[in-house]
Amino acid sequence: MPITALWAALLAPVFLWLSMRVIPLRHAGRVALGTGGDPALERAVRAQANFAEYVPFTLILIGLAESGGAPSWVLHALGATLLAGRAAHGWGITRLQEDFRFRTVGMVATFATIALAAAAALVASLGGWR
Repeated sequence: MPITALWAALLAPVFLWLSMRVIPLRHAGRVALGTGGDPALERAVRAQANFAEYVPFTLILIGLAESGGAPSWVLHALGATLLAGRAAHGWGITRLQEDFRFRTVGMVATFATIALAAAAALVASLGGWR
């Protein structure tokens, strides 16, 4: 599944960026677990967790569609939409002065990717791509 692998590899730096935002905030606030009531840490933790909640499942769906013969342009469109959506959401949610436009665009792109990847996987499971 080279196309899914490509998009997983391109999403990894976004996850690392979101994860690396948490560490200095935990250190500065001396918070080992939870958020200690720190709004910036709460946002950083939720941005990282939100990514971890949505991306693996979506990549599985894309991988299933790929293994079932979905066209490469479909898979690349799904991967690009997911990457753009997750980057936008991460940017929006980590801002203390939140701009909901980034967060909204990010979630719409993520939900659209999940729905379309599920449809592509379903078509693949029914033998429609071959």
